[in-house]
Amino acid sequence: MFPRAGWIDVRRCRYAAPMPTTIEALRTPDEHFRNLPGYAWAPHYLDALPGFANLRMHYLDSGADAAAELFLCLHGEPTWAYLYRKMVPVFAATGARVLAPDLFGFGRSDKPVDEALYTFGFHRRALLAFIDCLGLDNLTLVCQDWGGILGLTLPLELGKRVRRLLVMNTDLPAGTSPGPGFIAWRDYVRGRTELSCSRLLMRSDPVVSSAEGAAYDAPFPDARYQAGLRRFPELVPIEPDMEGAALCRDARAWLRTDWRGSCFMAVGAKDPVLGPAVMERLRADIRGASPLLRVADAGHFVQERGAAIATAALAWFAGGG
Repeated sequence: MFPRAGWIDVRRCRYAAPMPTTIEALRTPDEHFRNLPGYAWAPHYLDALPGFANLRMHYLDSGADAAAELFLCLHGEPTWAYLYRKMVPVFAATGARVLAPDLFGFGRSDKPVDEALYTFGFHRRALLAFIDCLGLDNLTLVCQDWGGILGLTLPLELGKRVRRLLVMNTDLPAGTSPGPGFIAWRDYVRGRTELSCSRLLMRSDPVVSSAEGAAYDAPFPDARYQAGLRRFPELVPIEPDMEGAALCRDARAWLRTDWRGSCFMAVGAKDPVLGPAVMERLRADIRGASPLLRVADAGHFVQERGAAIATAALAWFAGGG
């Protein structure tokens, strides 16, 4: 296990993938992350993740390295580790270790300038490299949005290293669209070079204050930093021959027949893109999944109501669900 000090040398890690020796990327200045409401965790970084040239990945890390259980919280678009600020304390209170990495292009992680680098495989390989380099095991994957699109393919490869799933407002789009809500969102993003994350989060759920909304804007000083935001809707594998579609099909089949862990599922009922109908279809493909916990007043970013969801999930796991 690597130490948790702010900088970690990961050059000796096993996982690697072909990549240019140098990637042009932007790094959000630290001052943009001052005074984040409800978020007091110090940053941790993996510098030059093997297979990812000079890129630096940020992650939240709470709890003891030697903890018996580990929660790995995966965000989506356009969020970052800040999204899990209400769930991390609930998980950590059990004595578990909790990690929440920022995908490249998001949060405090580096943001490649070349939009062509943002692919399904690029981000999935980065997550596998992160897990491998930190030697993570006995995992509970906590997934939402792209955190689920990518994260729910990981048990297929990691096997028994993943013991439990907590799945929220996401999908495994194996060559078909989640529905008209997604197409509307993709087209909305296509028409813009810059997105306001604060407006998106505050419109999704009225519990998000203007100060919290600003925390979601913090990683993106201007449109140059938003390559990942512009690219992600184009990467969802909604056509059978798109990158990731076959893998999502394999993951659905594996979760339906071979998954032997626990799975708790929750949904923000007001989500127009990945709401209850999409989640019920996904639930049917996860062996032994819990009934959907419907959070009536929540939208897509259901982690903003996350303390209650985390508590309910822990109860389900403790009960042998």
